This record gives sequence, C-alpha cells and structure tokens, in this order.
Amino acid sequence: MIWVFVAVAGLTLLITLWLSVQVNSLRSVSPAAPLVRDVPAIVKQLDNAMGKIEHSVTALDSRVTALEHGLPRALSKVAVVSYDAFGDISGAQSRSIALLDHLGDGLVLSVLVGRSETLFFVKHIRGERGTEHLSPEEEDAVARAAAR
Repeated sequence: MIWVFVAVAGLTLLITLWLSVQVNSLRSVSPAAPLVRDVPAIVKQLDNAMGKIEHSVTALDSRVTALEHGLPRALSKVAVVSYDAFGDISGAQSRSIALLDHLGDGLVLSVLVGRSETLFFVKHIRGERGTEHLSPEEEDAVARAAAR
C-alpha cells in the first residue's frame, strides 16, 4: 500500500515540475503576464486611480449640470435677411439678423445701408415677438430663426 502513495507522490512531483517549466516558458514569451510579487501595492494603486476617476466624474457631473441649466438661454437660432432699405443702392446691402435662444427670446439687429447714411437698430425679442414694432424684414428674420 505504501508503494501506491510513493508512486502518487512521485507522479505529483513530476507533474509539478513539468507545470513549473511550462509556466516559466510562458512568462519568457509573454511579458503581459509578469510575476506579481506585491499584490497589496498593486491593489492600493488601483484604488487610488479609481478614487481619482470618481473625483473627476463628480467634477464633470457638476459642470454638465451647470451647462444643462444654461443651455435654454444660449443663442441657438440665427437667421439673416438681406434687402434694399432705401432703394437708392442696389445689391441688398441692408441686413436684419435675428439671434434667438431655445425659448424664442433674443434680439434682432438691423443695419440699414443708404447712399448717404447707415443706420443701426437693436430690438428685443420675447417669445418670438418683438417688444416694439418690427419691420417686415425684421419679422422675416425672426420667423426664419424661430423655424430653425
């Protein structure tokens, strides 16, 4: 009976030696599987890296929230209408430019170019409507911007 135990122990020793040779040959071929000696230090480094990532995600989350809060007020709808304001200059050199946010608020800028003068107007827009009288060209610019 003791011979069986000795045979099993010898066979186990041979298999262990053979597996050790195989592992060493794999380590020499593949540098991606290095010999790990200090597992707690590696775990600590990974934990520190995860802490930095969590901190960065938290900081980005607050910045994204602030951007989302301000987004409806950002200018997002723009249109330009060109026309002849006075009829004494050809080439449609006068412009009305509508600048609106997501809610339809903003302003319309008008530059009226004539032969002897140039006029500049700014009018407020609330809910896609002028707070004061708009010219047909200004109304057209606001309507085009609102449609975007």
